Amino acid sequence: MKKTLFLFVFLLSLTISAQESTRFRKMDSLLTYLNTNNRFMGQLSIREGDNVVFSRAYGIPKSKQQPDGYTKYKIGSITKTFTAVMIMQLVEEKRLKLEEKLSKFYPKIPNADKITINDLLRHRTGIPDYVNADSTANMTLAIGKKEMLAKIAAYQPVFEPNTKAEYSNSNYYLLGCIIEDLTKTPYKTNLKNRIVNKLKLKNTYMVDKTEAERNEVVSYTYNGEQWEAIPEWDMSLPFAAGAISSTANDLTAFMRAIFSGKLLKPSSVDEMTQLRESYGIGLVTFPFGERKFFGHTGGIEGFKSVVGYYPAEKLGISLIVNGDNFNRNDIMIGILSIYYKMPFAFPNVKSVKVDETVLKSYEGTYSSKEIPLKINIKADKGQIIAQATGQGAFPLNPVSETEFVFDPAGVNMTFGEKTMLLKQGGMEIKFVKE
Repeated sequence: MKKTLFLFVFLLSLTISAQESTRFRKMDSLLTYLNTNNRFMGQLSIREGDNVVFSRAYGIPKSKQQPDGYTKYKIGSITKTFTAVMIMQLVEEKRLKLEEKLSKFYPKIPNADKITINDLLRHRTGIPDYVNADSTANMTLAIGKKEMLAKIAAYQPVFEPNTKAEYSNSNYYLLGCIIEDLTKTPYKTNLKNRIVNKLKLKNTYMVDKTEAERNEVVSYTYNGEQWEAIPEWDMSLPFAAGAISSTANDLTAFMRAIFSGKLLKPSSVDEMTQLRESYGIGLVTFPFGERKFFGHTGGIEGFKSVVGYYPAEKLGISLIVNGDNFNRNDIMIGILSIYYKMPFAFPNVKSVKVDETVLKSYEGTYSSKEIPLKINIKADKGQIIAQATGQGAFPLNPVSETEFVFDPAGVNMTFGEKTMLLKQGGMEIKFVKE
């Protein structure tokens, strides 16, 4: 009887193992399918508790140099979660209070006597975002701390402190400066001593310029025929708001550490997860069905990143994209659908060849009675380039002779006889060629 029972348990474990293997093979197949069709490059990590159960990276198809689980990517605004953790550590050390005013550190910032550390952490300051406030800013040029603080101090507030929430990189730049002021130590040293060394993260640090010798990669855009490298920013600009490089495995380990008490007390984590108008302290939430993941997203240059943690299942997931030619949210939905064994059909991403004369026939300016927006269509080197009023140009991929898509923004355009139907975000808007 005992032998029979043992055999049953053994066979059951084999069946479960086979199901797990099938699930992760399908996940890999999805990402490989997108990758080979030039729709995605990047890195994925899934962690169950303290164990990584899936980790793989995808580079330029057919390239001899392929990334791996140790390849480093810029994570953009996920840096803010690291900054928030260090601020909460200083609060625990009683070197800082959440209720303290910004005026104690930087009194020249407008409304500094009304803005608290808590307001900075939760984007409730009214301080404009320096990344978007100056349309003439050159992201490739270095900027000193004094110059950046003067720039932020010169901005006029967009609302009264603590009356609402509005995302601003300026808040976390200031928090990074406060960390340095209180500790008399550079931000990158605090990062290393307070988080990286404690968790034994081998691939997380403040980045300067990408070096292939350190197994770091740049970001790319797809021009319709090949991937082109995107110029790098000078990392003095994002600083504590977005200048960290890491791996998907390190990011899931970091999130696991937050929620397992390795970096902060439970009371501090509770404070971080209390949302006010969608913002916690260095955390936001991502729903998937009835599940609610805590984490953050990031975007810098052409990098797009996300990390999430679902405490009830001790599940961590991180996706870092350095070749953005498909909607990142749709990729995550696919990954999680496969993980939870939900029905999921692979998207149709294979482009079709459309004759140049057909593409030329769609050229022109299209306007609509429904919205005050014009869209210019131009045929260039075998593809269509679209540009809306006041926005950047973007390439469209054909799925038929009349239907074209731009997946990163969820745009679908269907052309008729001097007409174009635009579909995006559940809306359908009819345009007519002028």
